[in-house]
Amino acid sequence: MLKESRFNGSGLNEPSVNPNVLKNWPERERPREKLVHLGSASLSDAELLAIFLRTGVKGCNVVDLARQLLSSFGSLGAIFSASQEEFCARHGLGTAKYVQLQACLEMSKRYLAEELQETDCSLTSSKVTRDYLLSELRLENREIFAVLFLDNQHQVLTFERLFFGTLNAAAVYPRVVVEQALKHHAAAVILTHNHPSGVAEASLADKQITEKLIQALQLIDVRVLDHIIVAGNQCYSLAEHNQIF
Repeated sequence: MLKESRFNGSGLNEPSVNPNVLKNWPERERPREKLVHLGSASLSDAELLAIFLRTGVKGCNVVDLARQLLSSFGSLGAIFSASQEEFCARHGLGTAKYVQLQACLEMSKRYLAEELQETDCSLTSSKVTRDYLLSELRLENREIFAVLFLDNQHQVLTFERLFFGTLNAAAVYPRVVVEQALKHHAAAVILTHNHPSGVAEASLADKQITEKLIQALQLIDVRVLDHIIVAGNQCYSLAEHNQIF
């Protein structure tokens, strides 16, 4: 079979170059090489996903496949939070890729947890604290109320998810939070929960929950440093908005 040829300026025929094949791209435009030369922050969502995918499918290079997947799911976050069934149903994905992605996400969480263990959480709006809470709660599709329990140096003792579902002042029990604070010998806490709706602000119910917990924890000399709401890629700090007294 003859290869497709094109006529060059010297009068000779040479094989045509398919610009859709990744190896034919200029080196610094290929995702892996671009990351090495310019750093990971220089890559688009599609380019980062392409590095994870590694290979494309017949008739579609890996970058175009990544773009198609982002368009189909809607965002990187939607890909990360997809169920195994939803993930594997897409062309070019499968169980092996799903397992690999979940391992990457878990490694990221554990790395942030290690960083948090070495952080003074008295500065509750610190980037490390926010990054950790984002990694834990941003992909959840139901409301989860959790607590970071801290020692008297404001170092993290543990992180616990305590309440699930639609949260309001009646659904979060101060007694349970107090019991866990005593169990872990906590001196302070950071309250947190997520808004799956993506609205990064405190509702009336959020403020009521916070006030009830402050009053209950004061009885055992445990201080509430902050209540951080995770909404999509954003965090809302009640302490920063002068709503923690």
